[in-house]
Amino acid sequence: MSQVNPIGETDTKTETLPVDVNLEKPGAIAILDSAEESAESQVQLKDIVDQVVTIFSELPMYVVSLFQNYQKPIITIGLIVAAGITLKVTLAVIDTLNDVPLLSPIFELVGMGYTGWFVYRYLFRAASRQELSSEITALKEQVLGK
Repeated sequence: MSQVNPIGETDTKTETLPVDVNLEKPGAIAILDSAEESAESQVQLKDIVDQVVTIFSELPMYVVSLFQNYQKPIITIGLIVAAGITLKVTLAVIDTLNDVPLLSPIFELVGMGYTGWFVYRYLFRAASRQELSSEITALKEQVLGK
């Protein structure tokens, strides 16, 4: 039996599929799957489900091994991200405080007062300058080591 496909060529190969006709609903026609195709699709579905379950059951082991292999870079990246977030939040708080009407001049007065106290306490006399120098040296040794 020959058929004409949409391109206009004659096709001599035809395929027949079993059809179930439902007489209760006019115009209802359904193509039946053979039992073999149904069994194959169930086996394929079971294989896919087994693979997904295996992947999800081994996921914690993969994450732990990833963290063990790349622990230092992950911690470094985490610290950089945390520092960036902290900086962003700090700048947002300072910007918000600067928008409060009398708060900005008060902070400026406190800053100038502290600067005056620091100069009076540590920079006027030679003994206090030496004390400040020794404190800075001790702090450098604590942070950087000897």
